[in-house]
Amino acid sequence: MDLTITPLPGGFGARVETDLARTHGPTAARALTDALHQHRVLVLPGQHLNHADLLAAASLFGAVDTATDRRYTVPGFPGLTVVSNIHQDGTPIGIYDGDEEEEWHADNSFKSQLTAVTMLYSVITPSQGGETRFADATRAYADLPAELRARVDGLNAVHCVQHLARQQAEAADGYSSTQAGTLAGLPAVIHPLAPIHPATGTRALLLGSMAIPRLEGMPDADGQALLADLLTHATGPDYLYTHRWTQGDLVVWDNLAVLHTASPCDSSRHPRLLIRASVRQPTRRPGPPDGGIPAEPPATALDRH
Repeated sequence: MDLTITPLPGGFGARVETDLARTHGPTAARALTDALHQHRVLVLPGQHLNHADLLAAASLFGAVDTATDRRYTVPGFPGLTVVSNIHQDGTPIGIYDGDEEEEWHADNSFKSQLTAVTMLYSVITPSQGGETRFADATRAYADLPAELRARVDGLNAVHCVQHLARQQAEAADGYSSTQAGTLAGLPAVIHPLAPIHPATGTRALLLGSMAIPRLEGMPDADGQALLADLLTHATGPDYLYTHRWTQGDLVVWDNLAVLHTASPCDSSRHPRLLIRASVRQPTRRPGPPDGGIPAEPPATALDRH
């Protein structure tokens, strides 16, 4: 299999040279998955993928999540979602939360089953703005002082899609794609603040600048202060990679290991269109897996949100 991997400068991420339209089978799946777990972000430039190719590429990393916002699902291709700032008749054709949107998050943290892998494929690329920034939440956790790591290890965070929608609306003059979406009725859930990665055994900070209303067992003010400090640390310059999109780029990231955000983009001058696919985290059985890593407790749905 023709697979050339070159690490990116900065401590995480790698450029992968291969033709994903011709990359199939268990050997390719293992090689790409191993590379993803090692580098956390993979950049595959120069791809020429149709919708079926993109779903096949996502399937190399696991089971594609088809429980997406149906308003923006590509017709006939469950699991593919349009992400775009393009409007038709005043309505966005894809997920869009304003030109100035910046929201550090891990995809679908408001679901009980976390997303393991996300990929974005660039179809229309803005000439200015619209970059995607990634933060190495794995190394950021490892670099915390030992006492703070121990404290974080014992904490759980509430993730809530309704809270996310309200925060998005406040930041974008009342507009939130989440607020009117088909996932807006999901109950709030609880995830560890620093879950153990089921494949690598490492911990990463699972943060969200808009999705987390509180930490369990802490006064709201104290919890928000800790979350803000951790996010400032994790998104500092030592842990960042900014991807400037080129048409045909496919970027794949380990959603259990990094955080990401879009960058501001003027929709009136710089159209942006990407197709997204996500892979579900495999269901864990009780007890330690093959590597002896203790299983994480399952996320808990809350009656309130």
